[in-house]
Amino acid sequence: MRGANQSSFSEFLLLGLSRQPQQQQLLFVLFLSMYLATVLGNVLILLAISTDSRLHTPMYFFLSNLSFVDVCFSSTTVPKMLTNHILGSQTISFLGCLTQMYFLFGFTDMDNFLLAVMAYDRFVAVCHPLHYTTKMTPQLCVLLVTGSWVIAILNSLLHTLLMARLSFCADNTIPHFFCDVLPLLKLSCSETHLNDIMILTEGTLIMIPPFVCILVSYICITWAVLRVPSTKGKWKAFSTCGSHLVVVSLFYGTIIAVYFNPSSSHSAETDTAATVMYTVVTPMLNPFIYSLRNKELKGALRTVIGRNLCSN
Repeated sequence: MRGANQSSFSEFLLLGLSRQPQQQQLLFVLFLSMYLATVLGNVLILLAISTDSRLHTPMYFFLSNLSFVDVCFSSTTVPKMLTNHILGSQTISFLGCLTQMYFLFGFTDMDNFLLAVMAYDRFVAVCHPLHYTTKMTPQLCVLLVTGSWVIAILNSLLHTLLMARLSFCADNTIPHFFCDVLPLLKLSCSETHLNDIMILTEGTLIMIPPFVCILVSYICITWAVLRVPSTKGKWKAFSTCGSHLVVVSLFYGTIIAVYFNPSSSHSAETDTAATVMYTVVTPMLNPFIYSLRNKELKGALRTVIGRNLCSN
């Protein structure tokens, strides 16, 4: 593949997470289990929210969108890795690589926006409970989600087009289990200065405002809860936000570790471990995090599971 340019460069080699056969077998079983758990958990949440009229509220509307995005997020990377293992192949086409990167960027942005929207929803619920229904109208909820999709699609398209213009004449092996932007840039023999600038500047503009929104929302929530005289009232208010805070910490912690650290501090092993966290582990944990501390959702899930068992 050396000396090839973009027009003749046809495929990459995904090295995966390990070169040892025994470890590959173990990782295959582990990732298959996590992927099935992700799909099953998030689909159950979608079914529970759609079938229970008590859950037709803004909070669960945003949660259902998050569950849908999480299923798509994991499906962007894990099935290809599992398929490659079964077929004994490590290849991915140039077009397939760009497609994978496009959807990865898009769903990452959507997770980012939805977490911010959910933080704002909790802020209104805790700090302005009497005006919640008038502030969080169905029209506003749909507008927030639609706007998030539009920005995510445009941002993902921008990075994909910038990557498509590059030439690749170095080694075609990617030390990863999917086509991430940073390993791809290292393989390019073109000038990647524009790509690097856009990742830092435009990526910062996409990530920082939602993160600031989450931070401000929870500062206001904490201040409001501390003024509640009853200990039971404080615990109830914090419990409605605790699950969301756990998800936020997992998501932003790994994103910052991979994309917002100096390139000199990066190693393939560290980046791979961090990306596994936010592309595979976090989408799998979200259904458990949100359902274990939510009585309404647990009740709806029991109803859905019981109904399915009875029908079988």
